[in-house]
Amino acid sequence: MIKKLLTRLVVSTVLRGEKKRHKGGELFTNFQIAQGYRELQVYGKRLIKDIILISAGIGSAAFGLESFLLPSNFIDGGATGIALLISEVSRIPLPILLMLVNIPFVILGYNLISKPFAIKATLAITGLALTIALIHFPEVTHDKLLVSVFGGFFLGGGIGLTVRGGAVLDGTEVLGIALSRKLGTTIGDVIIIINIMIFSAAAYFLSIETALYSMLTYLAASKTLDFVIEGIEEYTGITIISSHSEEIRLMITNELRRGVTVYKGKRGFGKQGHTNEIDIIFTVITRLEISKIQTEIQKIDPNAFVVMNSIKDTKGGMIKKRAFKH
Repeated sequence: MIKKLLTRLVVSTVLRGEKKRHKGGELFTNFQIAQGYRELQVYGKRLIKDIILISAGIGSAAFGLESFLLPSNFIDGGATGIALLISEVSRIPLPILLMLVNIPFVILGYNLISKPFAIKATLAITGLALTIALIHFPEVTHDKLLVSVFGGFFLGGGIGLTVRGGAVLDGTEVLGIALSRKLGTTIGDVIIIINIMIFSAAAYFLSIETALYSMLTYLAASKTLDFVIEGIEEYTGITIISSHSEEIRLMITNELRRGVTVYKGKRGFGKQGHTNEIDIIFTVITRLEISKIQTEIQKIDPNAFVVMNSIKDTKGGMIKKRAFKH
């Protein structure tokens, strides 16, 4: 009975775009149904993970606002900062302003990104507004420096967790994407300009001191946001071009116990543009292993051409060290 219900669920959701009609019925191969089960399982795990991350993000952001920023009348950058500033000036309840200010950004997200993103963002922002309105966290400290730093820490951590869950609590980046496409600037430049306007308004309507402390809040929040999104462990992708590619490959797999990707390339140098085929090695390691791999490459080929680039996140593959099986 349960199997029939699951099969019906798979057919009505995952396989609905691949329906094959035959004599008024729906026929699917065992492979299609098994693949549908797998996709449904992946969607379910992803949904649970997103709910946990978004819920944790809402709790962290609400704690940062109520326990630190709101009692001291500090603000942040972005859409949250706009809502905080208007709330301080007009005394309109913050939960209402959080939803009103973010409505244009959610609509932009619907048009620029996707409908699921807009739905998640709406639920996340509504959840934050309801949490602030219904749950009251105690004030932790009156020290302005601690308020600005830790308020930004919890607020940035909450926004970062929500982003990892596929939603936003602050829609400024969506606006940054839209304006950067029209004006030809980077997203970072647009966000900086928006925040300059917000903190200038804070200095005018509140005080210069409050604006300066609010800038500290924004810096703490942005650094925490980057830390949460990019992760604790930073990875480095290394591309190695060498005439001794096979020895380097064996060194990486046997000594460093890392996976490698080998692909064919052509080498060009000299006045005549002489080219020859060569194996190019790519691997991903942690930043703590950079010195080790550089030393080992120098031992094998001092003339090897090595390119390194930062990687924010990885999925699958052999990133962690593997143990040899005896």
